[in-house]
Amino acid sequence: MLIFFLCLAILVLGYRFYSPFVEKQAGIDPSAATPQQRFSEGVDYVALSPTRAFLIQFLNVAGVGPIFGPILGALYGPVALVWIVIGNIVGGAVHDYFSGVMSLKEDGKSLPEIARHYYNVVFKGLMLVFTAMLLFFVGVVFIMSPAGLLANLSAFDGTILENNTFWVLVILFYYFLATLLPVDKIIARLYPFFGGLMILMTTLIAGALLLEAPHLPQVQDLFAYFTHSHQEHELLQPNPDGLPVWPLLFLTITCGAISGFHSTQSPIIARCLTNEKYARPVFYGAMMCEGIVACVWALAGISAFPGGYVELKAMLDQGGPGLVVNHISTSYLGVLGGVMAVLAVAAFPITSGDTAFRALRLTIVDAFAIPQSVRNRLLLAVPILFVAYLMTLLDFSLIWRYFAFSNMLLSTSVLWLATKYLFDRGTFHWIASIPAVIGTAITVAYIATAPIGFALPAHYSKAIGAAVALISLIALVLAHQKYRLKTA
Repeated sequence: MLIFFLCLAILVLGYRFYSPFVEKQAGIDPSAATPQQRFSEGVDYVALSPTRAFLIQFLNVAGVGPIFGPILGALYGPVALVWIVIGNIVGGAVHDYFSGVMSLKEDGKSLPEIARHYYNVVFKGLMLVFTAMLLFFVGVVFIMSPAGLLANLSAFDGTILENNTFWVLVILFYYFLATLLPVDKIIARLYPFFGGLMILMTTLIAGALLLEAPHLPQVQDLFAYFTHSHQEHELLQPNPDGLPVWPLLFLTITCGAISGFHSTQSPIIARCLTNEKYARPVFYGAMMCEGIVACVWALAGISAFPGGYVELKAMLDQGGPGLVVNHISTSYLGVLGGVMAVLAVAAFPITSGDTAFRALRLTIVDAFAIPQSVRNRLLLAVPILFVAYLMTLLDFSLIWRYFAFSNMLLSTSVLWLATKYLFDRGTFHWIASIPAVIGTAITVAYIATAPIGFALPAHYSKAIGAAVALISLIALVLAHQKYRLKTA
């Protein structure tokens, strides 16, 4: 609990003191005309108030990610909380902020077009592939997971509603409408409500954890945990599967720490802001709030089980993180918690899935300069969702592994893009470039050891990741020196 409170304090202090420094490097101009003011067309460039923009951005990037990921990551122990906070302040919030700022500065464009401006057409092509791949995986994951939950509700037994395909088609139809219609028709009306609901749910769970005195180790046991002498303590036996923290923890907990998916959502809101000064509270602020949500659910996963990590692992094996959410919510909040649990694992992922497909449509529109007529929107939406339906027929675990890898790959690419943006401005690029180096090491280490990659032993992947990080850092220092000489 002490670690939890310390993490919350660091997140808040990071927003209070670090985010203004980050904003100073970005070159925000409150007097500049925003893309919404210059290109308003009633479909995607629609004016939103800062509060509504924040709530929509928060729900777009949050969904079920900062709930499921931290629960899975809780198996690694209190180090999950440490990663959430460090990853959020150093990487995730910076990543989200600059993906929004660069889109604001580039007419609300999507990542591939921004990449072409700051690098070249080759990097644009790579970003287009990475972005499209991730958005497809996100959309498919957030079709399959809520459809499976809804089909398995006991209230639907013996009816057509227990058919998984039925719910897949219902969700796809909703995605079709949300992808096709103007942003203010569905997203701007429903998402502020769901965003507020997620904040309420997280607050209630956090309060319940404090009042109910959950099963947590005592202060004197913390030293034993961090010095690896915890085997004798029943509640201090994390990671029952013995999986390596590096790099798996960093891909298990993405939302709340750093997630490439967020950068695909930023242009949606960048097209709707009425002043550049709102970028920090909307983009940086939404990520900080997501970090708080992630900390609450990581704490819940660590503390809600008398049997410790072994009991948490058993429940995850039985029904996945959705069952854990239901257990925690109903245990602490009763009937209200049960209702919120269903919303958390059914409604919240749907709100991320529809904006994933909308972002995919916008990315394709930007990349190929397609006019935004109703006919063209239809011609894009129908094949995208049809391919997504075909992907739901694949194995979920395979989709999830590719989603995790593409998520980290894209976030690292965006940090390198932000590095180039800051290089061109002549400001302090290290706030983006150091996280980019770390993200590169994690991404390379993961693909080296993952079953979908080279499946090397963990000690090899660590060495490869460290070597790539060192090479990237040396190249970065040389580029920095070259830039200083050029501008001297």
